[in-house]
Amino acid sequence: MNTLNSWLLLLIFVACAASIWGAGIKLSDTTDVLSERLHLGSALGGVVLLAIATNLPEIAITASAALAHQLDVAVGNILGGIAIQTVVLVVLDAAGVRPRKPLTYLAASLTLLLEGALVVALLLVVVMSTQLPASLIAFRLTPGAVLIAVLWGLGLLLLRRAGRGLPWHEGGDAPDNQEKPRGHSKTTKENEASSKGVSTGRAGLVFAAAAIVTLVVGVFIERSGEELFGRFGMSGVLFGATVLAAATSLPEVSTGLTSTRMGDYQLAISDIFGGNAFLPVLFLVATVLSGQAVLPRAHHTDIYLTALGALLTVVYMAGLVFRPRRQRLRMGIDSITVLILYLLGIAGLAFVSG
Repeated sequence: MNTLNSWLLLLIFVACAASIWGAGIKLSDTTDVLSERLHLGSALGGVVLLAIATNLPEIAITASAALAHQLDVAVGNILGGIAIQTVVLVVLDAAGVRPRKPLTYLAASLTLLLEGALVVALLLVVVMSTQLPASLIAFRLTPGAVLIAVLWGLGLLLLRRAGRGLPWHEGGDAPDNQEKPRGHSKTTKENEASSKGVSTGRAGLVFAAAAIVTLVVGVFIERSGEELFGRFGMSGVLFGATVLAAATSLPEVSTGLTSTRMGDYQLAISDIFGGNAFLPVLFLVATVLSGQAVLPRAHHTDIYLTALGALLTVVYMAGLVFRPRRQRLRMGIDSITVLILYLLGIAGLAFVSG
C-alpha cells in the first residue's frame, strides 16, 4: 500500500466503504430471514448471529491489525467504533423516524435500558483491564479479555430472559410507544423473501457471500485508510476512532434506517446497543491473534474514547427514561446532546497525550 499514490488509495478506501454498505444491507436482510426460517428469533443464537453479522468489518480490521501487531489501530477502531455507532442513533432519529416524535420516545422500554447498562458495564471492565500488568497473560489469554467475553455472554442470557417479559406494567414497555411489537420488521422481511421465492439455502449463500466480501474489504479499508490518512499526519488512534470507525459503521446505518422506516424503533436501538456490547469482545480476538496483552497497552486516548462511548450511551439511557417530546432539527434533545458531546469529545482527543 505504501507504494501507491494518494488518489489511488482514496479510490480504494471509498470503493471499500461502498462495498461494506452494500454487503451490510444483504447481511442484514439475510440475517433476519435466516433467524425467522431457523426459528432463532430473539433467542440467544439469533442475537449472536446478528452481532457478528453487523460487526464483520470490525472483526476483519481487528484480526488484520492484531496479526500485523498494529494494536493502536485495533484498539482505536473498537473503542472509537462504540462511540460513533452510538452516534448512528442521531442519524436514525433525524432521518428514520416518520412521526414527529423523538426516537427514544417511541422506543422506550426497560429491556433497552438493560442493553445500555450492559454496554456501560463492559466499558467499565475495559477501563479496569487497562490497569492490569501486561505480563499477566497465559495461553494467549488475559483476565480482562476473558472477563469481558464472559460478562457479555451472561448479559445476553439476562437480556433473553428480559425479552420474555418483565414484572412491570406493559411488560417493561412504555405507553404510547411503537404500535407493533419489537422485531416485527424481521417477520416482514421473511414474508417478502418467501413471496419472492427466496429459499433458505439461497439466503444462506447470499449471507456467506456478503460475509466474505465484508471480511476481505475490511482488511483493505484498514490498510489503505491507515496509509492514506497517515500521510496527512493522522495518528493510528485518531484514524481508527473516527474515519475507520465511521466507514465500518455503515452496516448499522443501513440496518437501522430499515428498522425505523418499518416502525420497529426498539429493534433499531437494540441493534446499536447490541453491536456496541459485542465490540469489546473483540479484545479477546486481538489478544489471541497477537499473543500480546492488548488492554494493558491501551493509551490515554483509548481510555478517553471508552469514557466517551459510555457517556453517549448514558445520555440515550436517560432519553429512554425521560422520553423527551420536543424536537429540534428533527431530533430529540438526547440526540442533539449526543451529537454535541461526540464532536467535543473528538476535538478533545487533540489535547490527550498518548
